[in-house]
Amino acid sequence: MPVPPEPRETQLPDCYVLTDARMAPVRLPHSGEYACGGVIVVDEQNIGFAGDAADLPAQYQDARTQSLKGRLVTPGLIDCHTHLVYGGSRAREFEMRQTGASYEEIMAAGGGIFSTVEATRKASKDELLTSALRRLDNLIREGLTTIEIKSGYGLNTDTELKMLRVARRLGEERQVRVRTTYLGAHACPKDMDADDYLTRICLPTMEQAAAEGLVDAVDGFCETIAFTPAQIERVFAAAAQLGLPVKLHAEQLSDQGGATLAAKYKALSADHLEYLSDAGIAAMADTGTVAVLLPAAFYALRETQLPPIQKLRDAGVPMALATDSNPGTSPMTSLLLTMNMGATLFGMTPRECLEGVTAHAAQAIGLDDCGQIRAGMRADLAVWDFSDPAEMSYRMGDAPLHMRIFGGERC
Repeated sequence: MPVPPEPRETQLPDCYVLTDARMAPVRLPHSGEYACGGVIVVDEQNIGFAGDAADLPAQYQDARTQSLKGRLVTPGLIDCHTHLVYGGSRAREFEMRQTGASYEEIMAAGGGIFSTVEATRKASKDELLTSALRRLDNLIREGLTTIEIKSGYGLNTDTELKMLRVARRLGEERQVRVRTTYLGAHACPKDMDADDYLTRICLPTMEQAAAEGLVDAVDGFCETIAFTPAQIERVFAAAAQLGLPVKLHAEQLSDQGGATLAAKYKALSADHLEYLSDAGIAAMADTGTVAVLLPAAFYALRETQLPPIQKLRDAGVPMALATDSNPGTSPMTSLLLTMNMGATLFGMTPRECLEGVTAHAAQAIGLDDCGQIRAGMRADLAVWDFSDPAEMSYRMGDAPLHMRIFGGERC
C-alpha cells in the first residue's frame, strides 16, 4: 500500500530521531533485514545511532522525533561516474547511430568527443554551469547527495581547468557533494600525436589542476580509439607523484588489459568492463578496485557483450552502478533508471543495485564517510514513499522521494 503524503517541514533541529523507519541495506538485530521499527538519530551532520528502537541510547531518549510511518530509508544516492559538465548537444549523432553508424565511424567522421570538445571550448563558465545545473537537479530530485564529475571535453589547459572549476561550483550552488576527476586522457586532439599531447598538454594540466586544488582523482580512457596501456601508465605514474588516486575507463569496446593496469596502481575503480578478462577480475579482486558498471551506455550503444557479472560476484569484486551521464553515449540523468537497467540488462539483484549506488559507489570515488546507514557516517539520507527496497530497481525511473537529508539538513 502506498504511504500517504504528510505535511513537510522546511527545517529540523540539530539533533532529532527518525522513527518507524525501514532501513536498507541494513539488518536490524531484533527485527530482521529491512524491518520496520528502526530508528535513525541525526546528530548535527552525522548519524549518531541507527538500529532497533529498543536499543536507542539514553542520551537520545528526549530528542525530538519524527515518524517515517514505515517508509524506506536509504543512504543518499551516489553517482560515481559522470561527465556532467559539457557544451552543446549530440542529438544528431544519435540520429547517425539510428541509421547504422558505429561509435568508431562517428569518431572518425569528427563526431563523438570532438564535437563536444569544440562546443565546450566555446562555452563560457556561466553557460556550462547553467546547463550542468539542469542535469544535476534531475539527479537531486531522485535522492542524490554525492556526485563525481569528470573533465575531458577540453583537451587543452584552459578548457580542462574551466570544466573543473564549474564542477566545483556546482557543489556551492546545490546541497550536494562534488568529487572532481581530471580526465585529460579522454581523447587525443586530432592535430596531435598522442604521446606529444600527453607531454605538452595533458600531464602539465594535471599538475596545474592539482596545484589549484581542483581535482580529487585522475581518470583515463584505455581503448583502441583512445590511449594505449603504456600511455595510460604515463598518466597514472604522474598522478601517483602528485598523490592523486586513479580510475580508468577500461574494457568497454575491447580487452586492452586496462583493468589489470588499473589494479597495478590500486585504482579506486575500473569502469565499463564489458570485455573484462579473468586476469582483470583477479587483479581487481586482489586490490579491492571497484567495478563501476554503466548500463545506460551499454543500452545507448546497443552493445551485446555483457560485463561478467557472475564472475565479478564469485571473485568478491564490489560492483557499483552509475549513470555515465554524458552527451554522446549516455544522456542519462536518472540513477533510478540506471538501477532498473542494472537489474534488467545486467542481471544484478535489487540489493546489488542499491549497494551499487550507495556503499560501493562511495568506495569507487574514495569516500568512507557516506553510502551507509550506521553511526559515524554523514547524515546523507533519502526517504522514499514506499517500504520495499526492491521498488527502487523495479520501477523504471519513478520512485517517489519523500525527503532528502544532506549533512543532517532536510532539503
